Amino acid sequence: MSDDPQTEDLDPYYQQTVDLGGREYQRYAIENGAYFVPVDEDEEERLRLMHDVFQLLFDGALIFPPIRNPRRILDCGFGTASWAVEVAEAHPNCIVNGVDISPLMAPEEPPENVVLDVDDLNRAGLSFEHNTFDIVHSRMVAGGIHADRWPRYIRDIRHVLQPGGWCQMVEIYFNAQSDNGTLTENHALRQWSSRYLQSMVPYKDPRSPLNLATLMTEAGFTDVQSMVYRLPMSAWSSDPREYAIGVANRDNVRRLLGSHAMYPFTTRLG
Repeated sequence: MSDDPQTEDLDPYYQQTVDLGGREYQRYAIENGAYFVPVDEDEEERLRLMHDVFQLLFDGALIFPPIRNPRRILDCGFGTASWAVEVAEAHPNCIVNGVDISPLMAPEEPPENVVLDVDDLNRAGLSFEHNTFDIVHSRMVAGGIHADRWPRYIRDIRHVLQPGGWCQMVEIYFNAQSDNGTLTENHALRQWSSRYLQSMVPYKDPRSPLNLATLMTEAGFTDVQSMVYRLPMSAWSSDPREYAIGVANRDNVRRLLGSHAMYPFTTRLG
């Protein structure tokens, strides 16, 4: 996918897809138990919606660590590369490398300072030299990282960071809740949450978002900061900011309920 002379030709296996229930999945991901979410046009559009929701939630911030002029950035699980492209455009003198298990949703013509490659993040080690990056960004990979891979995955991230480098991780804990108690245990959304968490075990760890700070500390990171955001799923809030986020997130949630659940629900829960 890139012009980097160190990369190899892409194995066609990564480009093959299978149709399951009318959705298109990457064959490699399904056959290797790596990722259970579609890679079709509908999911590509949903990922762009989700990126926009994150930008509203984070008040437009792409990078949280206090680094003004990064030279090398790694984006783990780039998806549609929305984050990587926006960061590259904001920092034209920075090289942004992206790694994802699937090339199928990558932009055809990314900026010149974006280098996108295909690799399975579950493999031991990241395909970069020690002390390479100023920042490593990892977002929404909990559905792909094997449950027993997390400690080593974070150590691998630390290995490719330069001294003083930063790791920024963003994950969603899919545990739907309400402030006023209207989302009871019998509510369809609560049922979806509990069944999704059940369907992903033992292959993945859907509760890993709750443990990121601990895992990072155990991997040797210092100055670890954990921020928890409430993410409205629809336009219910009287707070103008939360209302706007809920409006933007409504279509993303509607699509996500199907895209994330179809394969694990039908193959794991029956």
